[in-house]
Amino acid sequence: MTLMNTRYRLIHRSARGGMYYSLDKQTGRRHSLQTRIASEARQILEAKNIAERQPALNQQIARAYLAGSDSGVNTRTWLHAMEMLIPQKHGSNLERWKRAVPDRAFDRIRHKLVIETKGEDLLKVLQAGTVSTNVFLRQIHNFCVDMTWLPWPLIPKRRWPAVRYKDRRAITAIEHGQIVERERTATAVSTAWPPPCRGSLPSSTMGPAHIY
Repeated sequence: MTLMNTRYRLIHRSARGGMYYSLDKQTGRRHSLQTRIASEARQILEAKNIAERQPALNQQIARAYLAGSDSGVNTRTWLHAMEMLIPQKHGSNLERWKRAVPDRAFDRIRHKLVIETKGEDLLKVLQAGTVSTNVFLRQIHNFCVDMTWLPWPLIPKRRWPAVRYKDRRAITAIEHGQIVERERTATAVSTAWPPPCRGSLPSSTMGPAHIY
């Protein structure tokens, strides 16, 4: 079936091993369809155009494609993704992940199906979380994409909010001098303790001891 006014057009690059590409008419960008078979390329392109013309069918189309090769597509939640990702971490990185997962911001998607999640859902998590939430959610999201649990990124790489850490500064020379001076004062006091009794006389000035 030929779709009129479609956004994507099929391109065949014989110079690159016969790979098929889709051309986005709006942006002029090309994207590899990862196939050299014409019939497969046409099916993929048709799915892209249908999804573009009928946004309401995006999720159903993705679910139908994934269900053929992934039996867990209808039950996998973000909590499951976290539990699969954490064992791959080691040492101090593992400890950081164990502290990050209970983040309350993740409660917004923790038990939500991965395949039913929208980009807006992740943005709400980011708004409720911290810099740490941003860092770990990116990795969880990318993990789901790499595992093909998501048919495409929910948030394009360029659209992720920038990770902005708080400004840090070194101490000034004056502050360093103040710290050194405090340390010297504390050391002098500790070495002079206990102080001599004010009313006592040196032993050399005392007379001979008398035993009664």
